[in-house]
Amino acid sequence: MTTTVLTLVGSLRSGSTNMQLAEATAANAPEGVDVNVFPGLADLPFYNEDVDVEGRVPASVTALREAAGSADALLLVSPEYNGTMPAVLKNAIDWLSRPFGAGAVSGKPAAVIGTAFGQFGGVWAQDEARKAVGIAGANVLEDVKLSIPNSLVRFAETHPKDDAEVAGQVAEVLAGIRAAAEKN
Repeated sequence: MTTTVLTLVGSLRSGSTNMQLAEATAANAPEGVDVNVFPGLADLPFYNEDVDVEGRVPASVTALREAAGSADALLLVSPEYNGTMPAVLKNAIDWLSRPFGAGAVSGKPAAVIGTAFGQFGGVWAQDEARKAVGIAGANVLEDVKLSIPNSLVRFAETHPKDDAEVAGQVAEVLAGIRAAAEKN
């Protein structure tokens, strides 16, 4: 059995260390885990209930909801912007939370990881992402987490996928997600 993990990256920046962390996660996925990084968060309009009605839902939202619906689990990769998660990640969670109680992430295992420039690796943002995705209905894996500090220095010359410590850590995260998905 293969566990499919939809990965949402909260940074749109070219060369983002969080996108690189998502790439490292995909590159170091254990056997039986398929990591799919969703490419379209920049295309999502801000959540608006007036648009979230049959016949008006944007194609980008439909693609996100379909990807989440067909995944076994969710992995959020979040940088920290001003002490919290980026708006693009929160917006994706908002779209996935609807319809309330039956959104595409309802009951699915979800974990949050990330890297940030500061000494704590973005833990505030990751805590906020856990809170939001949990309220959206996901089963937040509180013990499956990874915060990597000093990203600009640590990954200045080494891609996270080539960092042996990070490779082992992301493989552990995915093993935890797979175990939760198999119980689900």
